[in-house]
Amino acid sequence: MSEIVLTIEGVDPIDLYGENNVKLNLLKDAFPDISITSRGDQLRLSGDKKETQKAKSKLEMMVRLLKEQRELSPQMVTELLNGSEPFYEAIFTNQTTIVHGRNGKAIKARTRNQKRMVEAIEKNDIVFAVGPAGTGKTYTAVALAVRALKNRFVKKIILTRPAVEAGESLGFLPGDLKEKIDPYLRPLYDALDDMIPVEKLNQFMTNRIIEVAPLAFMRGRTLDHAFIILDEAQNATATQLKMFLTRLGPSAKCIVTGDLSQIDLPRNVRSGLSNSIRILKHLKGISTIYLDKEDVVRHRLVKEIIEAYDKSNRRRRDEEE
Repeated sequence: MSEIVLTIEGVDPIDLYGENNVKLNLLKDAFPDISITSRGDQLRLSGDKKETQKAKSKLEMMVRLLKEQRELSPQMVTELLNGSEPFYEAIFTNQTTIVHGRNGKAIKARTRNQKRMVEAIEKNDIVFAVGPAGTGKTYTAVALAVRALKNRFVKKIILTRPAVEAGESLGFLPGDLKEKIDPYLRPLYDALDDMIPVEKLNQFMTNRIIEVAPLAFMRGRTLDHAFIILDEAQNATATQLKMFLTRLGPSAKCIVTGDLSQIDLPRNVRSGLSNSIRILKHLKGISTIYLDKEDVVRHRLVKEIIEAYDKSNRRRRDEEE
């Protein structure tokens, strides 16, 4: 039996424990065999010596994270308690900020594979970033594009997506062409909104320094002195991807993101993403980064949802064989 009394210093206990003790309760749930009680800035841990030491270590990391990052969300606490190695690497060993967003918010690579994306685009001109929803593919790519623009490495940013769901029914949607297409490009706008002040963003878009357009609009163009992002590339055909990749000018950088588990193409149309990765993988200047459930930075349940679907898909494949 062991007892440890910790005094919380350098952070507000309310920020550490969370509203209604939501973050403290996560710690308690992770160590059900020991008693964790709080009173003001003091925490008392009682129970098995080995377990209390583990809980103490986790709590100290929570304090450190709150001090260094100036935030501590329940999701971040969950990652810490799960012992996610990518999370530790990104937070505690790599403090490099990609770019400062609105209100000075530091936007960083939060996982090992997000960090690999940053390193890959610095060494290559084309990077494929493939992984499930919530792994920060698009957000990290947009942050890298904004950094390149701010540092004047490029003169413009071009963000594009296949408007697959629209198909041939665009004419039946209300509004002009921009209003018809904008819903398919909304995630790109959301990322930009988080990184560039509204007035500046409107100015960039009016002057076409930042351009958001559907993939079909890339045909026939040469994209140079630009940072280009093709998002949702799993919904592009092999022909479309070839068309897009051959648009690049000599001073362009490009990130292609996609999730091969969420293909929205018609059943008789094959995605060109995996085919392009396979064909181009040996070319110098092209890199592929695979993100997985350990890179999920959304709600803690997103990781579990991905895992559940993966298990279901594996069972179905086994039954078919």
